[in-house]
Amino acid sequence: MQRIRKAIFPVAGLGTRFLPATKAMPKEMLTVVDRPVIQHVVDEAKAAGIEQFIFVTGRNKGAIEDHFDIAFELDRTLKDRHREADLNELARDLPIAGSASFTRQQEPLGLGHAVWCARDLIGDEPFAVLLPDMLHQSSEPCLKSMIEAHSSIGGNMIGVYRVPDDETHRYGIVDVEQGSTKALPVKAMIEKPKQGTAPSNLAISGRYLLSPKIFELLATQPRGAGGEIQLTDAMVTLQRSEPFYAHVFEGRVHDTGTKLGFLTANVAYALDRHDLRDEFRAALKTMI
Repeated sequence: MQRIRKAIFPVAGLGTRFLPATKAMPKEMLTVVDRPVIQHVVDEAKAAGIEQFIFVTGRNKGAIEDHFDIAFELDRTLKDRHREADLNELARDLPIAGSASFTRQQEPLGLGHAVWCARDLIGDEPFAVLLPDMLHQSSEPCLKSMIEAHSSIGGNMIGVYRVPDDETHRYGIVDVEQGSTKALPVKAMIEKPKQGTAPSNLAISGRYLLSPKIFELLATQPRGAGGEIQLTDAMVTLQRSEPFYAHVFEGRVHDTGTKLGFLTANVAYALDRHDLRDEFRAALKTMI
């Protein structure tokens, strides 16, 4: 069984829900506390042992590439001012030379198309997909736990989390068989089921471990919802020939692609910081 070494980060979206902030700034560079959203997700991938970081970008996303590069002028200024702590933190966040790749999705044709754009960089091995909008907060990184489970059972795996029963119509939902919460066999994947019809309350959380066979399917996948090439549609087809498992994430998931999710992520991550939590909690109490 091949070890998962590579991860795809689809970062080509326009971020129109955050205009005007995202007019000149990629939405993935908006900060949760003091780290860009994309950095939080890359941190999760690094903690899981990912070695190759593949960013599928679009126009006006150069700030992401710059973020994962050395800033010589900044480093020189920090060094001259003897700010070693800041220098060390920047160095920790920097990918190893040659481990980050950037490829373009020239047209906004959906998540499935974005994943397909990275096919030559992945090659013939299983890989991870992490949606940068979805932050997974817990003591154990979500992707690390998924990869550990995958190493023993193989197949394909989807990260899921529990949502309120009356909100299942807002999410992609999986129907599962009984088993370990680390690997529940998936019976079906339903995109935004009608209210009251969902087979479970397990929503897809934006973390995937996939077989390279998915690229063959995406190459000929008809456009689905919204006129886009949907990753879920290709996974449904792949499930006919390969097993799929759901990994239940027990932490907190923040959808930073929405304003409410972005704001709550900032609060949750600030309260999780030992250098901020006490003063921040006190400040919140005075405001509420």
